[in-house]
Amino acid sequence: MTTVYKPIEFVVDGLLAQGLYILAGAPKVGKSWLVLDMCLSIAKGESVLGRTTTQGSALYLCLEDSYSRIQNRLYELTDEPSESLYFSVLAESIGNGLEEQIENFKNAHSDLKIVAIDTLQKIKTDEEYRYGSDYAELAVLKRLAEKLNICILIVHHTRKNRDSDPFNMISGTTGISGCVDGSLVLMKSKRTSSSAKLFATGRDIREAEIHLERNECRWVVTDEQIEKPVDRFPFAIHDLMMNIQTFKGSATELCEKLKGSFGGEYFPNRVTRELFRHAYELHGYGVSFEHKRSNGQRILKLSYIADSDGSDGKKLIPAQLKVTDPTVTVREAEPLKNIENTGFSENGKISEGDGNLQNSDGKTDLGDGKTSEKSRKDKGGNKPRKSRGSKSKSKKGARRKARRKAKNKR
Repeated sequence: MTTVYKPIEFVVDGLLAQGLYILAGAPKVGKSWLVLDMCLSIAKGESVLGRTTTQGSALYLCLEDSYSRIQNRLYELTDEPSESLYFSVLAESIGNGLEEQIENFKNAHSDLKIVAIDTLQKIKTDEEYRYGSDYAELAVLKRLAEKLNICILIVHHTRKNRDSDPFNMISGTTGISGCVDGSLVLMKSKRTSSSAKLFATGRDIREAEIHLERNECRWVVTDEQIEKPVDRFPFAIHDLMMNIQTFKGSATELCEKLKGSFGGEYFPNRVTRELFRHAYELHGYGVSFEHKRSNGQRILKLSYIADSDGSDGKKLIPAQLKVTDPTVTVREAEPLKNIENTGFSENGKISEGDGNLQNSDGKTDLGDGKTSEKSRKDKGGNKPRKSRGSKSKSKKGARRKARRKAKNKR
């Protein structure tokens, strides 16, 4: 839980990440045009399908085309070529040298982001589609993509038979869709239609159904794009630490400092999680932190090193985000109501929880806003009084006893 991992880098935001992906569609539906546009946009650092891209080198293995055809298509898309976009009309098959070719290209171009292979049939060793062979062959490219930290996008075909689930139409066995990290399916309602739908699903992407329209030679999104609110938590931490240099205290105290300096909502029971979630990013901003327990309390220690700040010591919130913007918030969901009874201790072992909540100051919360009897005694307060119910009950018992005694005397 406390290990810092490098976050997954999206080549096309929310659509293509580091790993192995497949784009399937009927013949001549426009798959190659879409792939070429993606590679060109990544090489130039421009948006594609209304989504931002991570700029870097792109390699397009157009194994069913010629250089002349690719050149003509490029002129249809742009008048400004990019020196970071590369093409090849020849490549080896899987297991027969393709992996070495891609790895050698990566060594020569360290900023390589994507390798597009058009099509799968051209690099398959086994001509027949069988689950075992399909999975085994694609697993080689999947491991290669993970090793080189790049996206490998394979163009493939769909079956002729229609299916209610578009991903069931991917040609071949389920070993293909089962091995890849994500699947994209481009479908038209009619062959002559200029509109299409792009279906997307995967391990690191959300399921999506994107409506597209053919604008001359480029696919454009017709859906209304909803902008995601910017997460300003790492910006606020960076700017705060630039001001105070070091911090040691509880999560509640850190939230008060953040809110007092930048506004917004910050929750003590989520601060530690957010710090680990953004740890890699904060490290690039020169911010490091520790999380430990002391006398039953959770203590956070943060420090700032100016020499390690990749932002060159600039304030991040004024430059990238207006603090007064009412649409901006770090609150993605309701705060967790019971974070201590999960049973996890800091060393990763399971500990026995009592089901009670703990505040950031280490006091036990019974869930109704009251502190426990033990915490009241620790604070030097009075002992808890007996409830009114028990007091009235003892008075009634005394009255009955007195009546019985008077009756016996008579």
